[in-house]
This record gives sequence, structure tokens and C-alpha cells, in this order.
Amino acid sequence: MVDLFTPKPEHKFTFGLWTVGNVGRDPFGEPVRVKLTPVEIVHMLAEVGAYGVNLHDNDLIPIGAAPAERDKIVEGFKRALKDTGLVVPMATTNLFSDPSFKDGAFTSNDPRVRAYALQKTMNAIELGVELGAEVYVFWGGREGTETDASKNPVDSLKRFREALNFLCAYVIDQGFDLKFALEAKPNEPRGDIFLPTTGAMLGFIGSLDYPEMVGVNPEVAHEQMAGLNFVHHVAQAWEAGKLFHIDLNDQAFGRYDQDFRFGSVNLKSSFFVVKFLEDVGYQGSRHFDAHAYRTEDYDGVKAFARGCMRTYLILKEKAAKWNQDPEIQTLLAEINSDQDHISSILGTYNAARAADIKARSFNREALGKRGLAYERLDQLTVELLLGVN
Repeated sequence: MVDLFTPKPEHKFTFGLWTVGNVGRDPFGEPVRVKLTPVEIVHMLAEVGAYGVNLHDNDLIPIGAAPAERDKIVEGFKRALKDTGLVVPMATTNLFSDPSFKDGAFTSNDPRVRAYALQKTMNAIELGVELGAEVYVFWGGREGTETDASKNPVDSLKRFREALNFLCAYVIDQGFDLKFALEAKPNEPRGDIFLPTTGAMLGFIGSLDYPEMVGVNPEVAHEQMAGLNFVHHVAQAWEAGKLFHIDLNDQAFGRYDQDFRFGSVNLKSSFFVVKFLEDVGYQGSRHFDAHAYRTEDYDGVKAFARGCMRTYLILKEKAAKWNQDPEIQTLLAEINSDQDHISSILGTYNAARAADIKARSFNREALGKRGLAYERLDQLTVELLLGVN
């Protein structure tokens, strides 16, 4: 019997070296799993059926490694990619772990730190391009404050803009075929991180010298930990033509950054994320920036990775059924009905339309009394997800 929920390369499921390679350390506990090499992680991802692997520079190459060591590591990693057929669609720079970045990288008050951050990122961009990455993500994990006495936020935004403009120009000058994706997060590890939401990032992109090169990488947990609706942020990014990459995981509202297995907490929200991506025909990677529970050994990590992909495929099938369900589609048609062909006078302004709208007589009381059947629509959605419809 064919398993309809087995991942295939065309599904473009990816994981980071830092995700399945997570050793289970947290602020209160030591590692519970031995550290795997990048080559071992690549083979594990191939075993569970992933399409690709993404990485920070120091996930692969230790910070401060000599050139000869760097080249040897990259050669072995490339060989593992070739042996398994995995690809590297996205890369990024670790600008948050090393103590030099304790007060930020691009927004640090110290110009030496800002210059070092540019140097590190240029080198990491070259690594990403060498491995085949087409998207380069920027998560400013330390770009923020614990006290507003420490930084002028206007100066910080100017510094961040200056760094991105510099790096865009560098990519163009090198002839790299690379797009940048900015990843927002409201807090953790800093008390407050600059540009904390996808919407804030989208507004910021318009101020850059090369806005066409820069999009966003929204993450489920980063929006939901602030109590925001992730689907709406993804839709805003898509509508703006800026959804360059996406990070899928799960998260309980108001908690620390949990990075749970996709679909394990907010199943209905996860369903609508999948439905949106499939309905609009998103062609990018489905990247799982998530971690197995700390309780797991590496068999559990494999179960976690398979679970992320399997849940996505199950929800993809559910989305197709939702789109074909007669009762749901009848309700949607009624909800969106265009009585009196009113939509013909809406849209782009012109004087005739304005005059027509002003002259119309609307039954305000009838509009207010009309039931919209959203309760029934939502219940049908829940029943579909529960497998009884």
C-alpha cells in the first residue's frame, strides 16, 4: 500500500543542521544527546526523506577555523550532499552565539563589532553560495536591548540599514545569484529585538537601497509567541511579493521560543498555514526550524523530523478536501455573494464611481441583521480536521 504522506523531493522539506543536530541543552540543563557531525546529520536527514539541509556558517565550520581546516570540512560536507542527493537551499550567519556579539552585530555601539559582523557575513555568504544556497537569511538575535538607556533606536535602525545596503552591494559586485530574507522575532535572547514582527520588516525593506533583493522569512513561533496570527503575516508577505523563505514549527502563545514539531500545538492554525501556501502555489522550501523534545534520543529526533513532514502532507490533503467540500464551498459562495452587483462600483477611484457610491441607498439595518454562518463554517473545518467530515 502506498503511503500518501511519505515526503518526496518535490515537497521541498528542509531542516537546519542546528535543528536535528540540537543536543538538547537548555538554560537549566546539560546536553542529553551526543553531538553529531554535519556529515552525520546530512545522512540522517536523507534517511528520513528530507529534500535539503540549511546551515549557519558555524554549524558547519567552527568559528576561528584555519583555512585548511575550513576547506577540509567543506569538502567532506559536499561529498555527503552528493552521496545523499540533499541540497542546500538557504544559508545564514551566526551573529548571536559568540560573546563579541553580546550587544548586537550590525547594531552594536562598537564600530569594531559592526565591521567584524560584516566580515563574518561576507565570508559566510561565500560559503553559502559555494554550497548552492539561493536564499540568505538574517535573524538579528542580538540586535536589541534590555534597557533603552543603552542604544538610540534610530541610530540602531540606521546601522542595520547601512549593513544590509553594504551586503546587498557586495553580493551584486560578486555576481552572486542570491536573495536576502529578514527574520523577525519580538524577544529572546534580547529583552526587546529591533524590527520585532514580519510587518515591521516589510516596512523596513522599503527603506533599503536594493529593496528588490530583500524579502522576509517569517517563523511560526516568532509571531505566535507574541500572540499574533502567523497566517496573516505570511499572507502580507506573499501579497507584497516578499515571501522568500518560511520557517515552520509550533508554539504556545505567550511562552518562550519553543520550536515544537510542526502542527503539535495549534493544529488549526497549522492547517491554514499549509492551506495558504498550497493555494497560492508557494514554490520555496518548507523549512522546519524546530527541535525534538529534550526527552528524545536520536531515534526520537528521527521521529520528530518525520512527524514534521508527515503532518504537513496530511494537512495538505485536508486543505484539498476543504477546497472541494460541497457544504463548505456553498457557505463560502453565500458569504461572498455580490447582491446587486455592488463590486462593480468598487475598486480604483474615479469620479463616476465616487458619485455612484454616494448616490446609492443602503439598508443599514438589513446589513446588520444578516447572519454570516461563520460558526457553521468553522465547525465544518474542525470536523474535517478531526476526520468526521
